[in-house]
Amino acid sequence: MSFLSESEQQGTWLGRVWRPDYQGPCVVTLRDGEVVDITSRTAPMVRDICEMDTPAAYVRTAPGDVIGTLGEICANPVGSEAAHFLAPCDLQTIKACGVTFARSMVERVIEERAAGDPLQAEQIRARVGDVIGDSLRNIEAGSDEAAKVKEALIQEGLWSQYLEVGIGPDAEVFSKAQVLSAVGPGAQVGLHPMSNWNNPEPEVVLTVSSQGRIVGACLGNDVNLRDVEGRSALLLSKAKDNNASAAIGPMIRLFDDSYALDDVRKAELDLRVEGRDGYVLEGHSSMSEISRDPEDLVRQTLGAHHQYPDGLMLYLGTLFAPTEDRDVPGEGFTHKLGDVVTISAPGLGRLTNEVQLSTNCPPWRFGPSHLMRYLAGRGLL
Repeated sequence: MSFLSESEQQGTWLGRVWRPDYQGPCVVTLRDGEVVDITSRTAPMVRDICEMDTPAAYVRTAPGDVIGTLGEICANPVGSEAAHFLAPCDLQTIKACGVTFARSMVERVIEERAAGDPLQAEQIRARVGDVIGDSLRNIEAGSDEAAKVKEALIQEGLWSQYLEVGIGPDAEVFSKAQVLSAVGPGAQVGLHPMSNWNNPEPEVVLTVSSQGRIVGACLGNDVNLRDVEGRSALLLSKAKDNNASAAIGPMIRLFDDSYALDDVRKAELDLRVEGRDGYVLEGHSSMSEISRDPEDLVRQTLGAHHQYPDGLMLYLGTLFAPTEDRDVPGEGFTHKLGDVVTISAPGLGRLTNEVQLSTNCPPWRFGPSHLMRYLAGRGLL
């Protein structure tokens, strides 16, 4: 089954497919339902196209060879001896933003403070509201209103380092995964075996050039180990960067007349988790509720203070945090092996992955040095 609807296929798409005849990746686009290999000496990598002045215009006219229909290649298992989709990025650094939906973060902390008692939560919310008015429902991070929220929450004993990055002037931006380590549609996503409390995080992922220009977007699963990070914020890297812990895809939708950054700002993301035991979890995240504009997050990541010569992929954060009990009352949600996670958004398609342990997912063995040797061997460098 295709990961794009017929109407979505009309967009300008950029991705990567593993070609068994070359034993390596190729750069592809979609044309009339067919997957077209547009790899060339001009642009042997996705990174090269994203650095162009008009990536979408290049992709629409680049010569190439049809390697199959979208439905055929989507149906091929990842890792098989048939052509299959990979994560759509290659040399881009993979970064992620945290705590970018301040309203939900403040609400969650208030509820935790109330120990699950709705009446106490409402009382705390009312006391905070007396100081900050209605800005609790619409906080702009780093604003004067956010400063008032901070002061009110400190007085309530609710302040934390997470709320500092949620409504303070500085965003949380961390390294999510290594270059070329992300997995794509249909692949397994990995949980570190030390974790017993974890969840998916459905997000929009921006494609950003080395000059800080946002050239496209796709979907991502910022697999989250809640217990590991909860023990200490200094364990963030262990909680976030493990084998197969970053899913990106299904393809990059390049910005053009049909889809642009304003569409990202209005994006509505749906999450569905289906367990082998028949369990189903559904969730939703609205980008309109983000507390930091995507362009601001890019500016805080890339600039005179930090350069990314091959560009970057930037997860924008999520509003979704599953709290409903899966098994034991009071323990909330956590993954089980074999869960199938589908993240979807109109205009960006569907990203589906199966949950396994990082130690059991296919090991990451194709890094930048392997890519360079492969491209050189094909005479593309």
